[in-house]
Amino acid sequence: MPVKIRLQRHGKKGKPFYWVVAADSRAKRDGRFLEKIGTYNPNTNPATIDLDVDGAVKWLQNGAQPTDTARAILSYKGALLKNHLAGGVKKGALTEEQAEAKFTAWLEEKASKVAGKADGLAKAKEEAKAKALEAEKAVNEARIAAAVPATDSEDAAVAETGADSEE
Repeated sequence: MPVKIRLQRHGKKGKPFYWVVAADSRAKRDGRFLEKIGTYNPNTNPATIDLDVDGAVKWLQNGAQPTDTARAILSYKGALLKNHLAGGVKKGALTEEQAEAKFTAWLEEKASKVAGKADGLAKAKEEAKAKALEAEKAVNEARIAAAVPATDSEDAAVAETGADSEE
């Protein structure tokens, strides 16, 4: 039975939400699956991915072939790296402790990159908000400045008409 690791679409129209599943390749896209490995939500920035890495590695070692998008997700979360390191342990190139140390070091580096991106997005959002506030203040000041001379000229016109009526 050819097994694929692929995405199963859920969510409403225009707001996709995916399950990462191991399924028979002959089953329908949203049909029967063998095991749910995780979830993927592309609606958030950065995208939210919840993946059972050990379950994905188990399926990869049993011969499951990921689709292109699923491969990118597995790579992003480190399942492909863990599978690669497990192959090195089987061949005797690494010990279990060395493989685990490499994987945890990679996870820490990846977490810092994701946190950096999230901080950058938050900073950009704050800067955009500050620029919008400054632009709004400038528009309001221009509007007030345009209104002030008009009232001065109206006061002068009223004073002249008042002076004409006194004579």
